[in-house]
Amino acid sequence: MHPTREKESVEAYLKLLQTKGADHDVLQIRTSFLEKLSPHLASRELDGNEYREALETLMETVPADDWHAGLTAAREFYPFWVRDIKAIAAFNLHSGFDIHPIEWKPLQASLKSLSDSLETEKFDTSETWPLKAYSQALRHECAEQALVDTRVKLAKIVLIRLRGAPLKNNKSFCTAVDFTLPLFNIKQNRRLFLVVVREFYHFWTGNPEASSMVLKDGSGNMLQ
Repeated sequence: MHPTREKESVEAYLKLLQTKGADHDVLQIRTSFLEKLSPHLASRELDGNEYREALETLMETVPADDWHAGLTAAREFYPFWVRDIKAIAAFNLHSGFDIHPIEWKPLQASLKSLSDSLETEKFDTSETWPLKAYSQALRHECAEQALVDTRVKLAKIVLIRLRGAPLKNNKSFCTAVDFTLPLFNIKQNRRLFLVVVREFYHFWTGNPEASSMVLKDGSGNMLQ
């Protein structure tokens, strides 16, 4: 057990958040989540897979509405836990800390209702373009049609969840994804969803290198 290790890491993380301007409510939410996560980490080696396993175990007990805040804290806290000074510096330099959460979240839905709606849902040009580009990239990698259909279906669910977002940016995308994750009761399906949204994100943002990033990582890591 390393209770002091987790305590020191949490204190360092919260101290930096405070210097970045995080208000009392944000600090309280982060503190509360990390107090729940720390016991799951205390007996583990400082390793990414160990951290992910601990996080997945904890998230099974977290209410759906709290997933986004919890995962945000977990992603930001990870480099502090593994003592990765370079990662912390990069996070700090590129404004990686979400100290001003957006007030928006996707409309309440079930995975079944979202899946059923795909039969009749209409997508506009701004939504259809990245879907087509993603589909073409998968086929270019010789993916079987069943795989392409499944991944495009999951990408469409993301687009539906993004509707109504105040801005088309990384923060909105992450929020939509995090509020959708708890709808997946089967862990393997949730991991596949994570793989898809990380691939699809590059097409959604118009990244010219997007095609080179499909079918490269099947881990479905909540931390990325």
